Amino acid sequence: MTRRKEKVDLYRYEKELWNNGIELVAGVDEVGRGPLIGPVVTACVILPKDFVLEGLTDSKQLSEKKRDCYYKYIQEHALAIGIGMKDEKVIDEINIYEATKQAMYEAIAKCPIKPEHVLIDAMKLEELTIPSTSIIKGDAKSISIAAASVIAKVTRDAMMYELDKKYPMYGFGKHKGYPTKMHIEAIQKYGILKEHRKTFGPVKNYLENKK
Repeated sequence: MTRRKEKVDLYRYEKELWNNGIELVAGVDEVGRGPLIGPVVTACVILPKDFVLEGLTDSKQLSEKKRDCYYKYIQEHALAIGIGMKDEKVIDEINIYEATKQAMYEAIAKCPIKPEHVLIDAMKLEELTIPSTSIIKGDAKSISIAAASVIAKVTRDAMMYELDKKYPMYGFGKHKGYPTKMHIEAIQKYGILKEHRKTFGPVKNYLENKK
């Protein structure tokens, strides 16, 4: 697939809405459902019609350096950005799926411009009063969702770097809280932190074994 064809594909959902007179189209995505620690972070991004950023796709497919460059570009050129997050306490209380949905609602509510239509990566937000479309693997199919993916990923990674400064022995700067061998071995050696998600497998197992 050529880059030109890929760019057209990424704008397909947005163009369809724009052509129907819907000007303010938002993309919503999440980052951090899989980690053992910290919040799930979501972003809601409304892009202008003339927005162009070659190579923008799912944030997980980008190098960190490129992601940081794209983050700055999106921040400078987006019409509006909203961030939502739910911490480990909420995740443990209502489960990661529900916490992610609540964080998405929050990101949309915090967006300084109210969208007329929301494109969401995979999830369905049943209580959303704004018209929406759920797109499987949306971060690779919609420019707005891809932009939201980058904003959410860089925002959460920054939080993991801060945690890494406080607890360097856990390696959060490397694995960003995901259940890698390094992270699980650190839990076994140093114990869990208050920011760990107590209902997630390796953390839950550690707590049960300590009883």
